[in-house]
Amino acid sequence: MTSPRPDADAPKTRALVLIGIVLLAFNLRPAASSVGPVLTEIGESLQLSGAESGLLTSLPVLAFAGFGALTPRLARTIGPHRLTLAALVAAIAGLFGRSLVTNSALFLVFSLLALSGMASANVLLPSLVKRHFPNRIGLVTAIYSTTMTIGVTAASVFTVPIAQQYGSWRAGLAAWGLLAVLAVGPWIGLIAHDRPDGNDRPATISMAAVARTRLGWMLALFFGLQSLQAYAVFGWFPNLFRSAGFSATDAGMLLGVITGISIPLAFVVPAITVRPRGVLPLLAVLGACYLIGYTGLLVSPANPALLWALLVGIGTSTFPMVLTLIGLRARTAAGTSALSGFTQSVGYLIAAPGPFLIGLLHDLTDGWTVPLLVLIAIALGLIWAGVMVSRPDAIEDHLPSAQEATAGRR
Repeated sequence: MTSPRPDADAPKTRALVLIGIVLLAFNLRPAASSVGPVLTEIGESLQLSGAESGLLTSLPVLAFAGFGALTPRLARTIGPHRLTLAALVAAIAGLFGRSLVTNSALFLVFSLLALSGMASANVLLPSLVKRHFPNRIGLVTAIYSTTMTIGVTAASVFTVPIAQQYGSWRAGLAAWGLLAVLAVGPWIGLIAHDRPDGNDRPATISMAAVARTRLGWMLALFFGLQSLQAYAVFGWFPNLFRSAGFSATDAGMLLGVITGISIPLAFVVPAITVRPRGVLPLLAVLGACYLIGYTGLLVSPANPALLWALLVGIGTSTFPMVLTLIGLRARTAAGTSALSGFTQSVGYLIAAPGPFLIGLLHDLTDGWTVPLLVLIAIALGLIWAGVMVSRPDAIEDHLPSAQEATAGRR
C-alpha cells in the first residue's frame, strides 16, 4: 500500500499536485467528446458499420464503468501517482493511435485504450484531492470540475475547425493527444511520493466493502441519475429544439447555452456543497431548475427556449456537486478512492441506458412528451437520492470493521 511521503504537503509539492490535477482534469473528456463532431467523417473513412458506430458511442460509458472499477485496487498496488501517470500514458497512446489507424477494429481498440486511461484518472481525482488537500476539498474540486467542463467544451467546439484546417479528421483527434502530453510532466515529478506509510491502510477498504453500505449505493444512484440526464440532454436536446422549429445552428447554440452555463457554476457549486447546511438548499435549487426546465419544454418548447435551456443547464451542475460529495463522505484517501470507484462504476452503468431509452421512447411515441415526462420522473429520483446523501457521514463508519468495533465497545 502507498501514501504520500511526509513532505507531500510542502508548498512546492502541493503546487505541483494542483498543476497536475488541473492539466489532468482538462484532458479527462476530450477522448470521448472529440469523436462526435467528426463521427460522420470517421465512419466514411474507416467504413464503420452501424453496429461499430453504436459501439463507439457507447465505449465511454463502458470504459468508465469497467476500468473505473479496477482503479482502487490498482492504486493500492502501484500507488495513486504512478497510476495517474500510467493512465495518462495510456490515454496519449490511444489518442495518437486511433488517429493513425486505417481500419475500424483498431480504431475501436485504441479508443478503448484512451478511454480506459481517462476512466482511471477520473476515479483517482477525488482521492488525490482528499490526499493532498483535505481541508480544501470544495475549492480544489471547484477548480478541477471547472477545468473539466472547459475541456469538454473545447473538444466539442474546436475538433471540427482543427480537422478542417489540416484537411483530415485525424488531425482533429490527434490535437487532443498533444495537449495530454503536457499533463504528463507534473506526474513524473510526483511518482516519488508513492511510498509505504503505516498510517494509511487502503487494503482494508475495498469496493466490495463499499457495496455493502447504503451510503455507497445512494451516492452511486445520485451519480448515475445525474449522468443519465446529462447524457440524454447532450445527446438528444438538439433534436428536440429542431423539432420545436429551430434551425440546426440555433439548436446547437441552445445546447451551447446548456453546456456553457455549467462552466461558471462548476466553480461555485462545490464551494456551496462543502458548507454544513449548503447541500439541501443547493439540491433544491438544482432539482427545481431541472423540473421547471423540463416542464417548460413540455408545455411550450419554442418560447422561451433560452430560459428552458438555462434552467436545464443549471440542473446539470449536480455533476460537480456529486464529485464534491465523494470527497466529503470519506475521512481518508483510501476511503475516498474506494467510494469514488464504486460510485462512478455503478453510476455509469445506471447512466448507460439513458440516451438509448430516451431515443427509443421518442421513436415509439413520435414526439418528446413521453421522453420529457420520463426525465421529470428521473429528476425526482435524483432529488430523493441527493437527500439521502445530504447528511454529513463517512463511508468508514459503515464498513464491517467499524461496525464490529462499535459493537465491541458496547
